[in-house]
Amino acid sequence: MKFTEEHEWLEVEGDLVVVGITAHAAEQLGDVVFVELPEVGREVSKDDEVVVIESVKAASDILAPLDGEIVEVNEAIVEDPGKVNEDPEGDAWFFKLKVEDLSELEDMMDEAAYKKFIS
Repeated sequence: MKFTEEHEWLEVEGDLVVVGITAHAAEQLGDVVFVELPEVGREVSKDDEVVVIESVKAASDILAPLDGEIVEVNEAIVEDPGKVNEDPEGDAWFFKLKVEDLSELEDMMDEAAYKKFIS
């Protein structure tokens, strides 16, 4: 698993990258009450706003961590946004991205580096 400074996690599944927010981010947001996911098939560039997430504390945008195509979204978190708080680094993933160049993940933080980053 890799991590971004925007508190996203990325997990490689074959030629896809699964993207979600970290437990730290979910904790900072508070109770999530709304999630708007991108359209499947959408081409995104790194740092494009792709997800809107609202909590009792704030509204935030989730940015695309890499260039690619959205190939799947997790409708379960739209129907039950609270899942983001319950299992942010597991079942509450946001979207799957088909990425041309998986080597871009090499520059991202591993878990130890991310823990140091948030401390």
